[in-house]
Amino acid sequence: MGHILLNPYAFAAPVNIEDVFSAYTYTGNGATGQTITNGIDLAGKGGLVWMKTRGSVASNDLQDTSRGINKSLVTNTTAAEYVGTSSDGITAFNSSGFTLGANNYSSNPSGGTVVSWTFRKAAKFFDVVTYTGNGIHGRTIPHSLGVAPGMIIVKITSYSGIGWAVYHRNLAISEHLRLDLTDAANNLVGPWVGTNPTATEFTVANDGLVNSNGYTYVAYLFGHDTSATGLIQCGSFTTDGAGAATITLGWEPQYLTVKVSSTTGNWSTLDSMRGFTVGDSNRLNPNTSNAEDVTTSYKPNSTGFSIGLSATTTYIYLAIRRGPMALPTVGTQVYNGYTATLSDGTIVNAGLRPDLLIGQYRGGVDATRVVDRLRGFAKDGASTNPELYVNNTNAEAASSDWTNNWTQTGYTIGATLSGLSTAIWAFSRYPGVFDEVCYTGTGSAHTEAHNLTVAPELIIVKRRPATTEYWNVYAAPLGATKYLHLNLTNAAATSSIYWNNTTPGATSFTVGNDSGVNASGNAHVAYLFATLAGVSKVGTYTGNGTNQTINCGFSAGARFVMVKATSTTGNWIVGDSTRGLVAGNDPYLLLNTTGAEVTTEDWLDPDNSGFIVNATTTAANTNGVTYIYLAFA
Repeated sequence: MGHILLNPYAFAAPVNIEDVFSAYTYTGNGATGQTITNGIDLAGKGGLVWMKTRGSVASNDLQDTSRGINKSLVTNTTAAEYVGTSSDGITAFNSSGFTLGANNYSSNPSGGTVVSWTFRKAAKFFDVVTYTGNGIHGRTIPHSLGVAPGMIIVKITSYSGIGWAVYHRNLAISEHLRLDLTDAANNLVGPWVGTNPTATEFTVANDGLVNSNGYTYVAYLFGHDTSATGLIQCGSFTTDGAGAATITLGWEPQYLTVKVSSTTGNWSTLDSMRGFTVGDSNRLNPNTSNAEDVTTSYKPNSTGFSIGLSATTTYIYLAIRRGPMALPTVGTQVYNGYTATLSDGTIVNAGLRPDLLIGQYRGGVDATRVVDRLRGFAKDGASTNPELYVNNTNAEAASSDWTNNWTQTGYTIGATLSGLSTAIWAFSRYPGVFDEVCYTGTGSAHTEAHNLTVAPELIIVKRRPATTEYWNVYAAPLGATKYLHLNLTNAAATSSIYWNNTTPGATSFTVGNDSGVNASGNAHVAYLFATLAGVSKVGTYTGNGTNQTINCGFSAGARFVMVKATSTTGNWIVGDSTRGLVAGNDPYLLLNTTGAEVTTEDWLDPDNSGFIVNATTTAANTNGVTYIYLAFA
């Protein structure tokens, strides 16, 4: 009958999101043979690749392993499946991605920027089913999802003029939506025969949308899993009188598709690779061929997302968890340094997914800049980065001169910086090592959720709109009654107003009532770091005035070292292997100043276990002075 039989993967152990989903951006080359390596096993497991050109009008192009290569469906039309030549669309599904042909303006336009969303078949996450309609009302179609689907999208593939039917668990069972239309939920036709899907099958009517006799169909099934290890959720919400709603998922989403169901409106898709941020987000519409536009209506947070849309209106959504979920195994997954003389428009390969960039002009004068993916970044120079500056108390400011168009492995230099020799430190969010939280202050002591999965040992907080607020630092070696300021040289001081005398936990940290960490109604950002064996280390030591080895538990030495005196005044000093962490003089920069790089001091030496602070330095090894440090292997 054309059914896909139940597969063993439906009952497999839980997987990490990075194994089954990828939002991947690339530039088309218009030529056969471009391979997209996103880490998703399509050859062995199967799945769906959904592609859309971002900067120009082009259709949403869907290709899957069940229908095979060179076969496209377009969500913004009612067209039948397009069967291309051997060089059309996807020409191969690979063990770590897919290969593109030349003749597709949606998936590989020469010079065009494209996003691909890859969904791999996996228990409780996603499945693809193909079948031939038989016209029987109440027919059941088996699937291998292993849970009742949260959303099902069905398209007739052998006939044009019939659209895309959408089931969603939060619609009435008599209702459906159309992926190709803006229509509200329709209950005039019931493609699901009034029967909810189960963990092994879904039911279809004698309806052209889902089951005309003799015609072929494809169904994409998305899971709904609210367990602690769940990767995907499908839900609904109704906005209040002000048009606001807050949705709790239990994790931060990296992908979101939303559709108003109580009235007409576009489908909207966002993802963190293109920019799903607490500021401007970049949106595409599955039901149109429109180019990407900018919206401020959707904002992710550590436990879900918030919405600012039309008042008292109901919406449905599909959300996918942010990754990675697996712990990193080497330091290069989390941190990489980059230094060069900048050139406007140059594409930088950071060697990892950049989630946080800290950059400092080596010749001095300019501020230490901080930009990150969650607060927002410029897309192709069309918008601006919300920058912060470590060496002062300035408010967050809009700038497009440093970075734009962030990708899986880097970013593009903006404008006006050509000729500046700059050190840039790039960090990727990983459990156990580094996380970021954006939150709104309440003015009263409270907890903020995070996804570090362990207790943070270093927390750096900045009130974003304030022009006079310091950067505030919690360090575990000092305890929850102490604080430091990242923009100052001050020694550690005692107060309960910053961390409320409360040690952070594996899922949350506490802020007191100080306006620098918890101003009512103000936006704040927190960067959280922790120790992971062989990857990162937050620690403390006491200077001895002679050479001493700081054992971080690394096997090949530290590549990044930040040191600060805590028992007396001292700068925040940073050295790295990119600029030189050697037996001789080691360049260092001071985060809290605009001073030029110091190159005349042998303050730091390499050691396989971590690093060595030398007798010749007063910055990091004064006898009797206590220091904290952050190091990455």
